[in-house]
Amino acid sequence: MTRWIELDGAVNVRDMGGLATADGGAVRTGLLLRSDNLQGLTSGDVDLLVSQIGVRHVIDLRSDTELELEGPGPLTGAPGVTVHHLSLFAEGGGLTDVDADTPPAGTKRLDTDKILPWQDRPAEDGHESERSVGHYLGYLAERPDSVVSALRVMAQGPSIVHCAAGKDRTGVVIAITLHVLGVPRDHIVADYTATGERLEAILARLRASPAYAQDLDSRPADTHRPHAYTMEKFLTILDERHGGPIGWLQRHGWTDEDTIALRTALLD
Repeated sequence: MTRWIELDGAVNVRDMGGLATADGGAVRTGLLLRSDNLQGLTSGDVDLLVSQIGVRHVIDLRSDTELELEGPGPLTGAPGVTVHHLSLFAEGGGLTDVDADTPPAGTKRLDTDKILPWQDRPAEDGHESERSVGHYLGYLAERPDSVVSALRVMAQGPSIVHCAAGKDRTGVVIAITLHVLGVPRDHIVADYTATGERLEAILARLRASPAYAQDLDSRPADTHRPHAYTMEKFLTILDERHGGPIGWLQRHGWTDEDTIALRTALLD
């Protein structure tokens, strides 16, 4: 993996640039980044992302409650940068990512199990449970508008996509994007599993945040590791139910013009 971007305040940051497409092209460097939470960025990190790499759009997939608990990130208000808050949860009601009842102290609490969906240990046949796949499909069912909007933002200029760990919500949006760009499935899956290389550092950062720390120590760290089967199963279900990620997007307003715009913006 040579696409990692080393920052002081985030540990799961990498550039999609260099990923090859099936027709012999490639994703251009510096135009699409993925990351874990950006709340801890230093001034040097902001300078690297904005002044040197040229990031102009932040696609923040976190929930309203995460933003409320964590506060605005360092990229908010950075010159020339627009932050797009596109939660993948239904904000309120039975499908929300936060508990319906607040604790007695009156502080909001995150349902970490949905924000950081844990995978059970492998079954006897070697396949993980369907737990994470179900959550990924839930993102699409609850907020298709956010997914479509995220891809449209990417066509507007250099973007960085992030959530809390940079694995699940970010992984779903990036996987769909790479498919639209024509990146082969095995490369999409490999990018998804690459987060596992930084798992210990990701969990250490989340444990340092009161918003996420509450449930992380209740399960073994390795149960959060991304497995190829999870992303393969997710994409296979999209194939079977919708004719693939593009078919799913088209059911929610995506057009051929959107595909052309995204490919023109991000491909060599």
